[in-house]
Amino acid sequence: MNFNKLGIDTGGRTTGKVKLHCPRCRDTRSNKRDKPLSVNLDSGLFHCHYCNWSGSAKEPVTQPQNTYTPAVPAKPAAERPVPITELHRKWLMEERGISAHAIDSMALTSANAWMSQSGSYEACIGFNYYEQGKLVNTKFRSMLKHFKMLQGAETIPYNIDGILSVPECIITEGEIDALSFITAGRMDVISVPSGANTNLSWLDRFIGTHFDDKQTIFIAVDTDAKGVILRDELVRRLGMHRCRIVSFDEGCKDANEHLLKYGADSLKLLLDTAPEVPLEGVFTAIDINDDLQRLFLEGLKPGLDTGWSELDKLCTWEAGRLCLITGVPGCGKSEFVDELVMRLNLRHGWKTAFFSPENMPMSYHMRKLIEKATGERFDSQTMAGGTFQKAVNYLHDNFSSIMPDDDFTLDNILNKARTLVARKGIRILVVDPYNRIEHHIPPQMTETQYISMVIDKMSNFAWRNNCLFILVAHPRKINRDAATGREPRLSMYDINGSAHFYNKTDYGLIVERDRTEQVTRVRVEKVKFKHLGQGNGAEATFVYNLTNGRYVSCTPGNTSGIVYDNTTWI
Repeated sequence: MNFNKLGIDTGGRTTGKVKLHCPRCRDTRSNKRDKPLSVNLDSGLFHCHYCNWSGSAKEPVTQPQNTYTPAVPAKPAAERPVPITELHRKWLMEERGISAHAIDSMALTSANAWMSQSGSYEACIGFNYYEQGKLVNTKFRSMLKHFKMLQGAETIPYNIDGILSVPECIITEGEIDALSFITAGRMDVISVPSGANTNLSWLDRFIGTHFDDKQTIFIAVDTDAKGVILRDELVRRLGMHRCRIVSFDEGCKDANEHLLKYGADSLKLLLDTAPEVPLEGVFTAIDINDDLQRLFLEGLKPGLDTGWSELDKLCTWEAGRLCLITGVPGCGKSEFVDELVMRLNLRHGWKTAFFSPENMPMSYHMRKLIEKATGERFDSQTMAGGTFQKAVNYLHDNFSSIMPDDDFTLDNILNKARTLVARKGIRILVVDPYNRIEHHIPPQMTETQYISMVIDKMSNFAWRNNCLFILVAHPRKINRDAATGREPRLSMYDINGSAHFYNKTDYGLIVERDRTEQVTRVRVEKVKFKHLGQGNGAEATFVYNLTNGRYVSCTPGNTSGIVYDNTTWI
């Protein structure tokens, strides 16, 4: 017999029938002393009366007999769902106003689930997330309002099947809010899976299949501060032209509170009266009341930091802005931009799209990004295969490259970037460099007028899509000083083409490489708004790490004792 290999401790006995601890479910049970496993030591047969594990020590073990077969990793027996209990059904109907139809149509369940918040098992309602009729995930909610989702399962919207191939949809912030609209007679409703979270990566996979065909999208999230931020991000991703904002009546912050206070008919009526997002380009103080309230209560705050302490003292970053970065050829502009956007991604979740023809082929650019992300040199002798694949997955989730087959015009680049805002949630667009855009100056327009128009398009894209637009531009040819033989220091007005590059941008940075001292200096020439930085020509000094392409802050004139960062960032 092979009881030991199965984890069954017979206590040294070899014959007879015994009751033993079950190795499959004992760790999940509150009563660790119970012995539910019946074992026939002579025949080798065994059966657990608690988790239904059965088999033979002479044969391969059969799987537990279980009428519930989720399409997710197996759960401990104590957490296996059962049809929703009368206690939970009564609570939903009497305390939350949810109809029996909504409960049954959404296949709610009950389970005793381990909750880390309380350190114990709690009786939970199971909100089951289906896609194409298959169970993908479950969110457990206890009466103490503790939550958890299945570990390792994909995060998808709740009731995603309900909005497939229909002209409208409603988006709520929670499952009970979605059930409230179902109670009111609307099945075309989803709930975001993670509450008021601006990380909408779960949306990426469903844009083309479930949202592109929508004529009207009702945003019915909570009216608190986090809900407003979620609302704005949903509108940004899905397009303000088809979004309508649901406002709940007095004393209600969400759909369920409105259902309880005013009834199902009133909740449904809110959709008919939901206003469109204000007409683009026409605003009053009321239209921006939320922003004014935040400024009034909180004041102006610095932008996002990068973790480069010396640069963060000079400049912080805000979406909706146009940043110009310049420097002579070979100074490391592109390398600096790559690390800048990676730091903003790792610290703040900002995803990036690159239009970067000078970094072709694309694999060369990705190689540099992988070295920065992992801290290791990119070769099979140094970097482990698992590290390589982890980095590839990280880049796939957070960075995209725009490389049209035959149209490098700015309009085409911006159209593809707008699609990436919707489908991937990008927050940064990098155009590197300006002179690789295909330019067609209209007749009767001077180059200066044309550049002014192009910069306006870039600024407008940044503002309308709430993105940081980083433009890398080359300077004009700089002649050396006849007396000293040195090139004069660049200014933002030295960019080839027009002074508009400096005048119309929000940020202006110059990257300089000092080959004598072996340092790179980043000079912050312009920061338009004082709360975001100084913009007075102050510098941050870096040493370049040849191993992984990272920039390490250092004290000007003192590069001794530099400690390079070779740790993985992902």
